[in-house]
Amino acid sequence: MLAYVSGSGFGFQRVHEALRPAILSSVKRVFSGFQPTGDLHIGNYLGAMVNYIALGEKLGQDAIYCIVDYHAPTNPAAYDKDLLAQRTFDAALVNMAAGLDPSKVILFVQSHVPEHIELAWVFSTQTPYGDLTRMTQFKDKAAKLQSVPAGLLMYPVLMAADILLYKADTVPVGDDQIQHLELTREIARRWNLEYGETFPEPQGYLNPHAPRVPGIDGKAKMSKSVGNTIGLLEDEESIWAKIRTMPDDPARIRLSDPGDPERSVVFKFLQYFAPPELVQVLREEYRRRGIGTLVVKQLLMQEMMKTLRPIRERAQELRANPDQVLGALEDGAAKARRIAQATMEEVRDKFGLLRPRGRTSAVQVQPKVASQ
Repeated sequence: MLAYVSGSGFGFQRVHEALRPAILSSVKRVFSGFQPTGDLHIGNYLGAMVNYIALGEKLGQDAIYCIVDYHAPTNPAAYDKDLLAQRTFDAALVNMAAGLDPSKVILFVQSHVPEHIELAWVFSTQTPYGDLTRMTQFKDKAAKLQSVPAGLLMYPVLMAADILLYKADTVPVGDDQIQHLELTREIARRWNLEYGETFPEPQGYLNPHAPRVPGIDGKAKMSKSVGNTIGLLEDEESIWAKIRTMPDDPARIRLSDPGDPERSVVFKFLQYFAPPELVQVLREEYRRRGIGTLVVKQLLMQEMMKTLRPIRERAQELRANPDQVLGALEDGAAKARRIAQATMEEVRDKFGLLRPRGRTSAVQVQPKVASQ
């Protein structure tokens, strides 16, 4: 049986401890969805997964995490029908290996709870076309496509359904999802005015302590599309090859030259994984020419592996026991669906739909009386 450990190494502890005071007592339920886009990297781990684990420890089953596989086809460049199921499985496996305990939180696959699509359709009938075409992500992505699928336009409506189906009041989001979350709030607001108070207006949570992890090239944010990542399950030889070629302070030509840690991407990564006392000593030595970049890179590799090695070991154990992952997702979907079904019962009544015979409806159907 896999023992769940809430994170590994200083990288987890650093972000987790910074997050603790930011988890407000007013938060009642959190929802977050993530796409099964392939190999997860340390940017995903430090920027999002650590938060999921910390929130789960505080909120238990009011921390709801969904692998949003229905969203995947809206990104034609990343979607592959032959890989989607495997990527969905892998997304669950890696999050569990990183410390997300499905016995504490609710972890499930979007397509396993059909109420997501039902609520999205209801919301689509209430959402103005202009609200959707104004979305920045839609305009950016549509401009790159010869044929724009309707699903791309409807993406934020499905996202709103994902969140509101569970009446979440807080949504951990990145900068790129703020506009979509505001539309979610507007959809909830519009529904509540028309049909009665039903949904909270969820607040976005941008953790100020979550690092914006740079790519190994030191330029852009770490991203698979740019090809500047270190994978959570990447083998150590490959990781060392990437660390060894990380750019140094460009002004430091010779070992005898003083270096500026602020201009070295190696030190940026070191602060995520190494204790601050060690980082401070290395920064001082680097400035006064007492240490070369290769030594700093070797120490970075050593400290990073304290976080990544246990994750990889747990992932190997889970991969050898796939039923453990599939069973956790099945249990999670059952828990999620109980919440989703209750929400949809309320939505159907307020929307005026006729319930099947044998189920009490808020709307009483009167038999038609023939005219005299």
